[in-house]
Amino acid sequence: MLGLNIDRVNMDEALAVIDQFIARRQPSHVVTADSSMVVIAKEDPELYAIIERADLVTPDGAGVVWASRLLGQPIRDRVSGVDLVSRICERSVNGGSSVFFLGAAPGIADEAAARLRAKYPGAQIVGTRHGYFSAAEEPAVVEEIRAAAPDVLFVAFGIPKQEKFIDRNKAAMGVPVCIGIGGSFDVHSGRVRRAPVWMQQAGFEWLFRLIQNPSKLSKVMKLPRFVLLALRVKLFGAL
Repeated sequence: MLGLNIDRVNMDEALAVIDQFIARRQPSHVVTADSSMVVIAKEDPELYAIIERADLVTPDGAGVVWASRLLGQPIRDRVSGVDLVSRICERSVNGGSSVFFLGAAPGIADEAAARLRAKYPGAQIVGTRHGYFSAAEEPAVVEEIRAAAPDVLFVAFGIPKQEKFIDRNKAAMGVPVCIGIGGSFDVHSGRVRRAPVWMQQAGFEWLFRLIQNPSKLSKVMKLPRFVLLALRVKLFGAL
């Protein structure tokens, strides 16, 4: 995908791979790659390298699915961070894999955890922590996560901060699966409404999010750049 490797998986296939990572008990990094991440990675060599060595890169977003079809390597479905949170929390009930929520503003991860516990009674959410901490506090945050010993860590710092945090600390945290999920806690907390299903299926969830939160404009403006890059590859065979 414009120079990055993205795994051609649907949700069930991605969950099966994550189960394998949990079973092997070695720190693994799952990247949820949307069109903005592809654009950012072209200008950020560190992020690019992190994505390339990730254990699983899922197609997160209608833009990625569209470009895959344009370039003749079609991806069937998007596998988004917000949906991974729901599905993995659902599967954590009754002795399933445990999870930890890290990120977002103070209170939001707690609210997301409370709502998901209500939706999935018995969900094993073993810890939450907001993402507002200094570099000096990072070792203590890493130790808190290590002590909680979750099977899956969701990190909601936004791109590329979450990917760099995971890459830098995954060995020290010792968590089998770490996943960057952007603004997913805002959705699960109820502070941000998700687009109607028809908008998600039509590829306009980004527009719904922008209407709710105009501060997301800088991220949305990466979409035209992504489209132009994809068209350039389609027409000229190179970036």
